[in-house]
Amino acid sequence: MSEGTSKPSSGRLTAIAPIIIVLLLVAVFAKRLIDVQDGLDPNQVKSVLLDTPVPDIDLPPLPERGPGLATENLKGEVTLVNIWGSWCVACLSEHPLLMEVAAENTIPLHGIAWRDEPQASLRWLARNGDPFDLIGQDPFSEAAIAFGVTGAPETFVVDSAGVIRYKHVGPITMTDWTETIAPLVEQLRQ
Repeated sequence: MSEGTSKPSSGRLTAIAPIIIVLLLVAVFAKRLIDVQDGLDPNQVKSVLLDTPVPDIDLPPLPERGPGLATENLKGEVTLVNIWGSWCVACLSEHPLLMEVAAENTIPLHGIAWRDEPQASLRWLARNGDPFDLIGQDPFSEAAIAFGVTGAPETFVVDSAGVIRYKHVGPITMTDWTETIAPLVEQLRQ
């Protein structure tokens, strides 16, 4: 090469890369904003398990707490299954609502203690209250993987035939309960 010509500079690509990344992020956020404006709930994640039977599970109980949680416990009546952990900050924010639901005694509420030490789960329940009818331990994420869980908390509505009818990702709010979950539970009971 002669002195007057030069190779394309990699510095130019380095200068453009942050702009490309920012544009991609803006596109993602714009899509989410449009979805919300169109009435799509970002907490309602479409699950490939919707309208399919609950996965085959047989989870051991927490020590001194009674039976664990198995697939047969999720048949015969409409139930809620809540995936939680003592390490989960968002689980703590939804917990007062779960306590209210349990106090109404209108639907069985079962828990899966996900990736948690049994004693940590028991301490957390002793401190915050125990809304669950049954709790199964899932220390190795076997049930979480089977349910397609992406993070805690997640809550599933299971019909009386043991079929998953709804998946809620994130903490359940009173609005979620009164406008979506409770009406669905009533509909499934009819």
